[in-house]
Amino acid sequence: MKDIPTIYVGYDPREDEPFEVLKYTALKHASGPLNVYPIKQHLMRRIGLYRRAWQLGSSSLPSPKNDSDIQHRDIFDGMPFATDFSFSRFLTPFLHRLEGWALFMDCDMYFRSDPLELFEKYNDPKYAVYCVKHDHTQASEETHKMYGNEQYQFSRKNWSSVVMYNCGHEGHHNLTVDDVSTKSGRWLHNFKWLDDDTIGDLPEEWNWLDGHSSADIDAKNVHFTRGGPWFRGQIWEPLDEQSEVYAQEWEALKEKMKSAAG
Repeated sequence: MKDIPTIYVGYDPREDEPFEVLKYTALKHASGPLNVYPIKQHLMRRIGLYRRAWQLGSSSLPSPKNDSDIQHRDIFDGMPFATDFSFSRFLTPFLHRLEGWALFMDCDMYFRSDPLELFEKYNDPKYAVYCVKHDHTQASEETHKMYGNEQYQFSRKNWSSVVMYNCGHEGHHNLTVDDVSTKSGRWLHNFKWLDDDTIGDLPEEWNWLDGHSSADIDAKNVHFTRGGPWFRGQIWEPLDEQSEVYAQEWEALKEKMKSAAG
């Protein structure tokens, strides 16, 4: 019996609505059965899959209450991070039983096309992962991002935000559950446990970045990597016309989702 294709979504309680819109659009466009599961950090901790510690900040709050609550900073490497799933995303192969293919996505996205196309087209067994290999740096004036968190540069930025995992690939033998809780962010986000020739390419249409990707690309999956329309007027505004087009599309989808739910 063939497994139902599964998407694991990085979840942060402050962005529950974006997660719900992503799930809604995934199921709306899917041409067949599809599972969509959030990776909730508190559950990963409860079942013993995650124990990473941080200083300052509180993801249980919808917004910072004081200066000391703004910045999450990782205990292990001392670097800033913004969301509950900055590291827990790398549990995806383990959550999928180290077999078959699974898709990981950040929650600040929405589909404009059938997600099952990814499972149908990008499944060459020689690859441990597929991702969009962005050559991406934030604009120099962007020193902060969501919730006032520091914005910093690192290689392969946004590669790990949409990943097709070949969960049973031998390359993942070099990654352990403990690594997800103890290795540096740079090691994890650069897929350092893998040989580079086992990292396959996805077209940029599957991880279209607002304020960065070309308007000439017809996005199949839009990624509001700088925040999103749910933060409009607070900490996010579109940097270009196409980002505004997609923001309005997201807002319309949100209303359709709410109407469908009654």
